[in-house]
Amino acid sequence: MLTPQSLPSIQNAISESGVDGWLIFDFHGLNPIAAGMLRLEGMTTRRLFAFIPSEGQPIAISHAIEQGPWKHWPAEWKKVEYSGWRVLESTLADIVGGKRVAMEYSAGDAVPYLDRVPAGVIEMVRAAGATVASSADLVTRFYAVWNPEQLASHQRAAETIARIAHEAMALAGERSKAGSPMKEYELHRWILDEFAKEGLETDHGPIVAIGPNAANAHYEPTAGESASIDRGAILLIDLWAREPGGVYADQTWMGSLGDPDEKSLKVWEAIRDARDAAVALLRERIGSSAPVRGGEVDDAARAVIEQRGFGPQFIHRTGHSIDPRDLHGSGPHIDNLETREERTLLPGVGFSIEPGIYIKAEVGMRTELNAFIGSELIVTPAEIQRDLIIV
Repeated sequence: MLTPQSLPSIQNAISESGVDGWLIFDFHGLNPIAAGMLRLEGMTTRRLFAFIPSEGQPIAISHAIEQGPWKHWPAEWKKVEYSGWRVLESTLADIVGGKRVAMEYSAGDAVPYLDRVPAGVIEMVRAAGATVASSADLVTRFYAVWNPEQLASHQRAAETIARIAHEAMALAGERSKAGSPMKEYELHRWILDEFAKEGLETDHGPIVAIGPNAANAHYEPTAGESASIDRGAILLIDLWAREPGGVYADQTWMGSLGDPDEKSLKVWEAIRDARDAAVALLRERIGSSAPVRGGEVDDAARAVIEQRGFGPQFIHRTGHSIDPRDLHGSGPHIDNLETREERTLLPGVGFSIEPGIYIKAEVGMRTELNAFIGSELIVTPAEIQRDLIIV
């Protein structure tokens, strides 16, 4: 977040990035990084820019009718108002002409979660005489990192939802043994009620899915479309929540109502070992103070699943960024499949690790934990799943 106190460290990072400044753009909320970095509040329906130079004071360009959202902009920093496009473009040229600027831009859309600035705006900035580079590492360092209070909030939420997941599995098992099996949607609602009791909030979900339904990675039961959780079923529970104002915890747990068959065990062991390979690589690199990129961690997990013969059924990235504001955040992802994630996993960032295997019309399995890079790797919850939960 940009404040007078954080400005020196941001400017040092800008200088280290080899650019003259960080040019932040937004229009109609296209770039959530703008609102987070600039602490904008309220309606922003016109184009806005904020330029953070490597030296000197930041400068903002804002529309004359939208001054309210800028209440946190320090009075000592310059803010230029415009009404017409000619003034906007000439002001932009005065500020960035001849400079190399970092923007939320990813060449070739390699990382969509970073690629927030429309091509036309990039053209405008270039026409103003500037050279555009990516703000990738700046976003990681100053937007995606968690502070100690946010880490503590995440850890509390992680332990609570892990307990709820175990209780949900046990409840499904008890009901099936008693001859009154639950529907997926009924268990889904039960989990939401437990979140409410614990003071946790979520934006949607959770996913409760038996074997064939879980083969759809984004399946979510509804009141009208919900299968019975019967004996013999493989059960996936994917649940995520946070304390109000806190950082999300996001986990997936796998269970079996009765003894699983041999194929289900092989699928489970493949995703578990893939998850553990990703964690092992992270621990090794962090322990030796060597850099590690999100794409490398994805490769480590994916190699295990490919070796087990399930490569074509692992159809998504290994994990997503979790930043202080969003469950699917703007920091580095654990991905070398869907996107070309080459950003370094820097201290302070958090993310999920969730390899999965999806065999259409048969079964889907995913195992998910969260990780945070501190002086060492912190994994949540404290006790991760080692074996299928048999209920």
